[in-house]
Amino acid sequence: MTRTSVRAPAHARSPTALLWHPVHFLSLGLGSGLSRWAPGTMGTLAGWFLWPLLVHQLPIEWLLAWLIACTGFGVWACGVTAHALGDNDPEAVVWDEIVALWWVLLFTPANWLAQGAAVALFRLFDITKPWPIRMMERRVKGGLGIMIDDLIAAVMTLFVLAVAVHYDVLPR
Repeated sequence: MTRTSVRAPAHARSPTALLWHPVHFLSLGLGSGLSRWAPGTMGTLAGWFLWPLLVHQLPIEWLLAWLIACTGFGVWACGVTAHALGDNDPEAVVWDEIVALWWVLLFTPANWLAQGAAVALFRLFDITKPWPIRMMERRVKGGLGIMIDDLIAAVMTLFVLAVAVHYDVLPR
């Protein structure tokens, strides 16, 4: 599939108008990125609510393959949707939040307290963009740039969670 085959016509470049195409539909987080209030948070919450469908249905090997595929797909699809919207990193594109959160949840203890802390920490890092997230966001463009800052936020989240679990701040 080429970039032009998924690009919306010039008159249909609002995020809502792009929902007709499956690539854009996924990039827009199944529509969660269209929220007028905190689209990144809505995408993250969509990822959290979808997580049980994945983790309870797939063996770990398939789950890892799925996450790798979703990450690679996200680099391409987020870039395609950003191009269609004429913006380097549109707020409505939230596939990056969804997939990065799935990586976090894969390594997070399976209890509501730990998962809630993971979601909150992930959003904190994604919103505040401490170093090296901000640096990567400025230097890397396209779909990879859209995905990379959230993947770094995921790694930072996992580090803090590991420390919290190690020191019994969060249950295992």
